[in-house]
Amino acid sequence: MVNITFIETDGTEKYVEAEVGLSLMEAATRNGVQGIAAECGGQCSCATCHVYVEGDFFEKVGPPQNDEEDMLDFSDLRKATSRLGCQVMITDDFAGIVVRVVGEDG
Repeated sequence: MVNITFIETDGTEKYVEAEVGLSLMEAATRNGVQGIAAECGGQCSCATCHVYVEGDFFEKVGPPQNDEEDMLDFSDLRKATSRLGCQVMITDDFAGIVVRVVGEDG
């Protein structure tokens, strides 16, 4: 299990333990994190799981690729550390990661 801090859209910090191999989106929805709508169910076709990876963890997570890159291009809230939570698979290297939820409008 990996400890993850999600910062919800209202600034509330939600601490969750997530299983390695799940996506950030799955970890968020299974733990009631507010602001992750996951409307497409993880198919990389809606961007309602848009998050910012905080701090040095972005290097471990890596940049978006292919379809994810295209989906993020539609967001006015895209930043250098933007990712779609459905495309980020949790590994042991993510212990202590902090992820800021952008929200449905992202």
